[in-house]
Amino acid sequence: MRYALYVAPPEDHPLNQAAMRWLGRNAFTGAALPAPDHAGLTEPEWKTFTADPRRYGFHATIKAPFRLAEGRTEAELVEAVKSFAAGQQPFELPKLALAALGPFFALIEDELVEPLARFAERVVTDFEPFRAPLSEADYARRRPERLTPREREMLDRYGYPYVFDQFQFHMSLTGQVPVDRAEETHTLLKRHFRPFIGKPLAIAHLALFREESAGADFTVLGLYPLGR
Repeated sequence: MRYALYVAPPEDHPLNQAAMRWLGRNAFTGAALPAPDHAGLTEPEWKTFTADPRRYGFHATIKAPFRLAEGRTEAELVEAVKSFAAGQQPFELPKLALAALGPFFALIEDELVEPLARFAERVVTDFEPFRAPLSEADYARRRPERLTPREREMLDRYGYPYVFDQFQFHMSLTGQVPVDRAEETHTLLKRHFRPFIGKPLAIAHLALFREESAGADFTVLGLYPLGR
């Protein structure tokens, strides 16, 4: 069983509703949703392109999936997340943008937001005592030989290479998209998420997701409001 700490909108938030329709899954209930009707993208293509973000659920990674350290329990983790969230203040991303991050598409922050950087750093460090060390297989899966020295340093220290100065807020919308389908996919995403692109996004919750067994879909265990 693995856990992850994410930024995710509430189930009924318009952005989350749009993302669930695009991905074909509700991470709060685990329910599958019908494929969106997008001219120009076949259902098999849609299933392939969205397979990874559909399994993980719509989110932005703050602390990547981890197994619990020896002696720690799920109940302790839940209480710690609740307490931590209550001690934070909500903040806002001024503007979301749709971007290609290598071969996949995501919604990202359009500019650096200091409250987000501080929040992400605190989540990573405060919950490090709950994280078990990576197994050899999990470590190898991160392809350390392809990482920069700084990314490998973060992987060795925190079990994930993209934290602190390597952190990039992104809410994945696809997995790898072939080059010859990238333009069409970008057009469809731009149309589908038009109401949210260029608009602010309030960050008012910290989400705890759970993967019950290896390869299972991640579901929302709890969504905890920031502030008291």
